[in-house]
Amino acid sequence: MNDDMFDPKEFIRKSIQETRMRVREEKAIAACSGGVDSVTATLLARMAVGDNLSAVFIDDGLRREGEPEFVAELLKRIGGRYRCVDARNSFYEGLRNKKDAEEKRKAFREIFYRKLGQIAREDGAIYLVQGTIAADIAETVSGVKTQHNVLEQIGIDPKEYGFELVEPLRDLYKPEVRAVARELALPEEVSGRMPFPGPGLSVRVLGEVTPQKIEVLRKATRIVEEETKSLRSFQSFAALMSDRATAIKNGERVYGEMITVRVVESEDAITASVVEVPYRILFKISQRITGEIPTVARCLFDITHKPPGTIEFE
Repeated sequence: MNDDMFDPKEFIRKSIQETRMRVREEKAIAACSGGVDSVTATLLARMAVGDNLSAVFIDDGLRREGEPEFVAELLKRIGGRYRCVDARNSFYEGLRNKKDAEEKRKAFREIFYRKLGQIAREDGAIYLVQGTIAADIAETVSGVKTQHNVLEQIGIDPKEYGFELVEPLRDLYKPEVRAVARELALPEEVSGRMPFPGPGLSVRVLGEVTPQKIEVLRKATRIVEEETKSLRSFQSFAALMSDRATAIKNGERVYGEMITVRVVESEDAITASVVEVPYRILFKISQRITGEIPTVARCLFDITHKPPGTIEFE
C-alpha cells in the first residue's frame, strides 16, 4: 500500500466488516504472540466477532525473558477470552537435530499449526486469525526465507490443520500496521514494539537449537535490548554463533560461545541499514555479555546491510 494514501480509520472499518461477514456466527481463535502484528489482528477480530473469538498465546520456549507474562497481561487488558498454552516440549523435540535454517523454520511452522489445529478443535473453532503482513508473504514467495505464518500463498491448504485462515493485515507493511494499532489506541509498548521473529530465538541460534543455547541467547538478548534502548532502531538483538573461540576468564583459558550483536534501521523490513552504534555502547554490551554469561567467550558486531544480508541470521 502507498503509505501517503493509507487511511487507518477506513482500513479498520473495512477490516471489521470483512471479518464479520467471513466468520459470521462461527467461532474463531487468534494466534497472538504479543507483537504489533498479531495483537492488532487479534483486536480487529475481537471488534468484529466479539465473544466468538478466543485469543491464544503459545509458549514455545523460544521467547524473550518475561514474554509469556507480558502477553498474558496484554490479553487481559484487551479483554475477552484468552488462553496461554505451554508447548515448550513439543517445539524443542521438533527442532532436535535440525541445523539448517529452512529446516528449522519449516519444523517450527508444522508444530505451530498442528498445535493451533488442536486448540481450534478443542474450542469448536473453524477460523484462525493471524497477523501475517505483506512483508512475510513477499519474502516467503520470493524464496528469501520461509516465514512460519505463510501457508496459502505457497500452496499449503490450512484445512489440513483443521481451520480456515483470516488474515486482516495481509496487504499491509509494518508502518501501516503501526498506524492501525495507534488508531485502535493500543499502547505505545505494543504499537511501537520492536519486531521479533515468529520462530523466536530459534532463528537466532545458528545450528541446532537446545534449551541450554536458548537460555544463553535469552540472557544476551536482554542485555542488548537494555543497552540499545536509547538508540533509534528497527531491531536490536543478539545471535548465538555455531562456532566457538578461545578466551581468558579468571586467569584460565576457556573455549566458549560467541554472540553477535545486530542493530538495524528499517521502515518495512524489505531493506535495512546498520545503525552506527557508539563505541561506548558496544563496549558496555561486550563487557556485560562476556561478564554475565559464563559460557560466552567473544562478542561481535554485525555491519551487514540488507541486502545483501537478511535482518535475521537464519
